[in-house]
Amino acid sequence: MDLDPRDTTTALVHLYRGELQRMVTYRVRLDTTTNWAIGTAAGLISFALGHDGAPHFVLVLGLLMGLVFVWIEARRFQVFEMIRLRVRLLERGFYGDVLDMHPPVEWEAELGESLRRPKAPVSLLQAMSVRMRRNYLWVIGLLYAAWLLKIHLQGGSFFEAAHIGPLPGPWVVAASIVLVAPFVALAFVYRARERG
Repeated sequence: MDLDPRDTTTALVHLYRGELQRMVTYRVRLDTTTNWAIGTAAGLISFALGHDGAPHFVLVLGLLMGLVFVWIEARRFQVFEMIRLRVRLLERGFYGDVLDMHPPVEWEAELGESLRRPKAPVSLLQAMSVRMRRNYLWVIGLLYAAWLLKIHLQGGSFFEAAHIGPLPGPWVVAASIVLVAPFVALAFVYRARERG
């Protein structure tokens, strides 16, 4: 396709504006998912600790829901990172060159490749690691602490109070540790690097 330089400039300006709006939209989506997790955790904690008859495993349900929310948010974070990369390429390459009056170089090829074959710059596990560390460790930690408090408030031996139906308390506690430990470990595995 043969474009006049003015057409290219106009297209890049509109692309930048559109990608910037998409980035803002995905930032709001990330915040919305975090708000769902916080609201769910707060509601379940209020219910479980506010009612003597409420079973402690309601809070385990909250842990499971928190893990579902972190998975949803990690998927959204992958798209956000891809868009953020494009915005940074445009800012560094196009707008940086406009201000410095230097001719553009490799950034155009990288931006073109990103637009032709969109690929998140972080994997799903990396995105989950980032979102766990930034937001969800606090939510999951609070739910876990509330669960332990609920078991303690039920009186008697800790392991006797921790049982769920026919499952003995030590198994329930072990299962809760096995459920949460990998996600806590995942939070510290990957460190996001800023490009640009």
